[in-house]
Amino acid sequence: MAMPRPSPLLGGASSSAAPGRVTMRMFHGDVSLGEAEVFPIKPGPEGTLPFPSNEIRISHLSPASERCPPLSILQTIAPFSVRCKLQAKTLPLNPSLHRLYLTCFNEYKSAVVVVGDEELHLVAMPSKVEKVPCFWCCSVRAGLYASSVGMLNLRCLAIVFDLDETLIVANTMRSFESRIENLSHRMDVEDDPGRVAGMSAEIKRYIEDRELLKEFIDTDTVTDNGRIVGTQKEEVQPIGTQERLLRPVIRLPERNAILTRINPEIRDTSVFVKLRPAWEDLRSYLTAKGRKRFEVYVCTMAERDYALEIWRLLDPEANLISLNNISERVVCVKAGSKKSLQHVFKNGGCHPKMAMVIDDRLQVWDEKDQPRVHVVPAYAPYYAPQAEMANAVPVLCVARNVACNIRGGFFREFDENLLKKVFELLYENELLDLPYAPDVGDYLVCEDTNFVPTNKDPAPIPEGMSGAEVEKRLNGRAHQVDQKQISSSTRLSDDVRVTTRGNLAGSNVQSNGGSLPITPLLFVTVLQEIGRLCNSKVEFRSTVSSTGKSTQFSVEVLFSNEKVGSGTGKTREEAQVQAAEKALQNLQSNYLSFVAPMAGVLNKDTSKSPGGGNGFLEDDIDSDGDTSMKEPSGSTLIVDRLSSVISLLRELCVEDQHVVFRDEVQNPGSAINEEYHFQVELAGQILGIGIGANKDFAKLQAAEEALRFLKTTTDPQIKKHLRPIRCS
Repeated sequence: MAMPRPSPLLGGASSSAAPGRVTMRMFHGDVSLGEAEVFPIKPGPEGTLPFPSNEIRISHLSPASERCPPLSILQTIAPFSVRCKLQAKTLPLNPSLHRLYLTCFNEYKSAVVVVGDEELHLVAMPSKVEKVPCFWCCSVRAGLYASSVGMLNLRCLAIVFDLDETLIVANTMRSFESRIENLSHRMDVEDDPGRVAGMSAEIKRYIEDRELLKEFIDTDTVTDNGRIVGTQKEEVQPIGTQERLLRPVIRLPERNAILTRINPEIRDTSVFVKLRPAWEDLRSYLTAKGRKRFEVYVCTMAERDYALEIWRLLDPEANLISLNNISERVVCVKAGSKKSLQHVFKNGGCHPKMAMVIDDRLQVWDEKDQPRVHVVPAYAPYYAPQAEMANAVPVLCVARNVACNIRGGFFREFDENLLKKVFELLYENELLDLPYAPDVGDYLVCEDTNFVPTNKDPAPIPEGMSGAEVEKRLNGRAHQVDQKQISSSTRLSDDVRVTTRGNLAGSNVQSNGGSLPITPLLFVTVLQEIGRLCNSKVEFRSTVSSTGKSTQFSVEVLFSNEKVGSGTGKTREEAQVQAAEKALQNLQSNYLSFVAPMAGVLNKDTSKSPGGGNGFLEDDIDSDGDTSMKEPSGSTLIVDRLSSVISLLRELCVEDQHVVFRDEVQNPGSAINEEYHFQVELAGQILGIGIGANKDFAKLQAAEEALRFLKTTTDPQIKKHLRPIRCS
């Protein structure tokens, strides 16, 4: 329901002549609408009027808006773009102009004057003085208003995905061989046995997938766990002038992998693609219940045919991007140049401030777009295959929750602030009376999501193919790439990867044998995940107060309309994280019993320790940090959980291959500073590491990490020691 608006013509006598006004004739097409007085917003040369030939020629009316008046849309996509004001010159009114004015006012339309690549929107405004039709004239890039009106009425934003190392990792035979060779050279000069073992395991994973790809190239089949799988000919719908294609494809859902051939006529263009876990969860959110929450785009530095095929594999039913839009929605950027939302939306599909980005790198984006980028850890399935699922909330589920929070915050600001104030504006108001318009960047909690491996492991070799290699392979040219070329064309390794925005105070990042980093944002996303699993609504309500020179933000968390936490801070993000952390503390006793079985832990007693973890934040425990997860010292709960986890570990392993707990280090010193270090080993390989001021707690940390690893591992050297029946 639209808010009530004032009557369009409220006033009495017309106002007296104002300086700087210009009289112009108005037309709708070729129909004369009479004369109008035009008043520039700015004085002097800056107030040059935008109408050519000193006439106002309306070409068409904008699409009708269901709930958003035109000024609210224009303020969102072109803030403070009012160029001039105009009003009908004389009484009696020209009937055609009066009808145009009432149509625009009542049906939430604007009258559009096209000037080159710019649109001038005449917005019908109510007046408390004038008795004649009055308009504000706003300028906007051509086509942007028409696309934005539908999005804002549907409560829809845009989301832009990167592909390589964000959603997938893809390799050709050459990229497999380059990485194996590179790792072999590093092993030759490495003295640390732990690093050598890690690189050896990584090489084995590369070799295993390389052999599958080679078999696909040679025979159009693969042998997966003793089962021969043949290709399926998948029809690729033509795009533009492209001819119809039948691509040979093999899908291996148990491996979360797909083999495809970019050019069906050239076998060397065969690619082994690993899909990032939880992509289906994110994709389902974007299309749930037929509601369009986001318009989807892709921006990548890859070659175009490759990018189109990868997206087809990710969105096989074309639910996220229709075939009619795929050509303009998949945007390929030249390697080495900056990505830009302005370039992604060059056809006027969306305004950058209504778009969020999901990418594994920040600085590849134009600086003005970086506040709208949600940075995810680079997908590294060969370097650390267990890392992706080590956290309670997978990376792409975190991205889904971030998108949900952004959309909720954006439209709450739009409805409660901008829309409300726009309905109160009159023709006589000034430009500065316009309300602030929401921006996606305002609701993106900054975080450092750089991949954090173990303290010993070197940074991984960048996964997948670079754009330069893809382009050469697709042209069917066999080529030799020297080491210098490889290093210059691949992505930055993680040790030189750019630091992401906003290092929030109190960040807790813990190395967990290749697990992903834990950041304050996780408090917010875990809270959203709890709400989703419990089918309860989670809301963040924020207020701002100013005292002198300082500004204080306050945030309250409502769980099913009940206040469960609050926080304050110098920034909205700081207050939100604090509120989410306190909410988790308050919810913990009720929620622990619900989530414990999901983590594979038999919860015997949830009432004995208020700080024993809530199933989602088991890894977010730092003895030095002031977090909501305090370490329970020697409680019965810890002992019970440890016993349960050890039983599950032993059930996973064959009888003669029990796991071993090794007490690695015990730091000397006072009881306050004493630390216990435990690690879990199987057949000489470390599965998990735990550190704590309590011996049982450290052992529990190590055991739970080992259990997660064993449930998700695809390492054949580990799987041969496990029972054939999996626990996951």
